[in-house]
Amino acid sequence: MVQQAQGAPSVSLGGTVIPYKEVVLSAQLPGRVAYLAGIEGDNFKASDLLVGIDDAELLAKRRAMVAQMASADAQLRNAGVQYNREMFSPRTNASPGGMGVPNLFDQMFTRPMEGLVGDRERGAERGADLFASGIQVQEAQNTIMRLQAELQALDTKIRDARSIAPFAGVIVKKLVEVGDTVQPGQPLLNYADVEYLQVEVDVPARLRPGLREGMVVTAELDLHNRRVPVRVAQIFPVADSQRHTVKVKFDLPQGVSAPGMYAKVLIPDSSDSGAAARANPVIPRSAIRYNGSLPGVYVLGDGGEPQLRLIRIGEDQSDGFVTVLSGLAAGERVLVNPGPRVTAGWAKEPPPAR
Repeated sequence: MVQQAQGAPSVSLGGTVIPYKEVVLSAQLPGRVAYLAGIEGDNFKASDLLVGIDDAELLAKRRAMVAQMASADAQLRNAGVQYNREMFSPRTNASPGGMGVPNLFDQMFTRPMEGLVGDRERGAERGADLFASGIQVQEAQNTIMRLQAELQALDTKIRDARSIAPFAGVIVKKLVEVGDTVQPGQPLLNYADVEYLQVEVDVPARLRPGLREGMVVTAELDLHNRRVPVRVAQIFPVADSQRHTVKVKFDLPQGVSAPGMYAKVLIPDSSDSGAAARANPVIPRSAIRYNGSLPGVYVLGDGGEPQLRLIRIGEDQSDGFVTVLSGLAAGERVLVNPGPRVTAGWAKEPPPAR
């Protein structure tokens, strides 16, 4: 027979042990996997190389671009020399004739006639030549700036060919092998910091006011039902609109569990319904049967046939009893210790002796 519970109300909620930090490293460019640092469970420090994609083609393009930058630099220096020559030795002052005495006679008679007739304005010509030389310098500078930008973009691609450990941790799951061809966005491996672990629990919204960051509560690990203190590390600000629960993370002590394990956290019920929790029924722990991580009991119907019913258990009581938060009502009959022959709807009888 189901009994009534006594004592302060507390709700036991199931959660999952997760790493404090976990990332999925994905490919940023297409290529062939040329390097893998290790396998699942291997430890690495921050900035260690985890995955490398073949970057031989990118390195070849970089060498070609460096050569283009050297040529552009030579053009810039040549344009600067031509600009200085035009500045201090304008082409408009060059002699139109040959060398020696004939050239002197050409300068004596040609220049005065040009100025008299108005066929030539040497000041305008010198300004145009100086402007053209300045444009050549500017174009050479622009070419170098463009090549520098292209080189930076190429260096970014070369950097993206290497997946670096963002923090100290271990490889949780390897998703590729050396020689695999990957595409941008394809996951390469899961990497996590498993030195510090947390329990992630979806807490009903009515229990949220009873929690605050830094608060210490009790958790029960799936391994040997071991109880350990846990600290409220993070309370998400928004509730799930469909399940009406708030995600809460609890810090675990070091070395007490492993990622992926099941854990239960005892949450104090400070809501108005907490008083009703004192009237929650209690049953012997031996009556509980687990289907995976889901607890259930066999309830006897009016005809005496056992029916499997899933329940939600709460805090352990003394003398091997446990509180049932939902799934049972006071006064219902349950099988205290159902044997292996009991199934939903009927009990198998042993075959008659012959």
